[in-house]
Amino acid sequence: MKITLLTGRIFDISEAVGMNIKVVPARTSWKISLRIDHKERIPVLSVPRFCSRKRAINFVQEHMDWLIENLSKLPPIKRFTDGLTFSLLGQEVTICHCPEQRCGTRLDGNILYVSGSQEFLHRRVKDYIKKAAEKEFYECSAMLASKIGQKVNGVSIKDTKSRWGSCSTLQHINYSWRIALAPREVIDYLLAHEVAHLKHQDHSVAFWGCVAELNPNWQSGHDWLKKNGRTLYEFE
Repeated sequence: MKITLLTGRIFDISEAVGMNIKVVPARTSWKISLRIDHKERIPVLSVPRFCSRKRAINFVQEHMDWLIENLSKLPPIKRFTDGLTFSLLGQEVTICHCPEQRCGTRLDGNILYVSGSQEFLHRRVKDYIKKAAEKEFYECSAMLASKIGQKVNGVSIKDTKSRWGSCSTLQHINYSWRIALAPREVIDYLLAHEVAHLKHQDHSVAFWGCVAELNPNWQSGHDWLKKNGRTLYEFE
């Protein structure tokens, strides 16, 4: 992973330290710091301006035991498999793999039937989640928008790791597909949050008042996402 520092220099220390390290400039500090990015599942080294490559390498090597210990604590990547029960749009569903059938992927009650070869099971479940989320999120977003005199021009489901949702000035809302795996109160909070941005493009008092108008119980969803949101990234 390479980064252009404020000095204009470029360096990569991954090979030197024996692991993939993301190097980023520390724009507001003169200290080197190290953390684990739970979304990307890699260490992130923040380096101040004019930091040398040698100094960066030495810092990582000095903290290698801490790095290894904390990387080992990351939960394993999850895949959608036969028999797995997970939350889909607030409903607990269980995957039932039916390789010999030609049912595609369909939900019947709380059972998600998936046909086809085992190697395609994860992708087919993920595709189904994205399609179901797009329909649900659009309908709910449009309904909420009408309550505040706004209109949703479109909803897209993205595979983002930087944010859970975003709203453009063109009245188009993007949502991360992983939000479909969260509890319903979290989904309802995020929908209200992004729809409120149709009216307020900031996070002012008026914005949060709009969120509360759309979802009086928004705080519990907000708190869950802040505390447990990283668990949604366990699915690749």
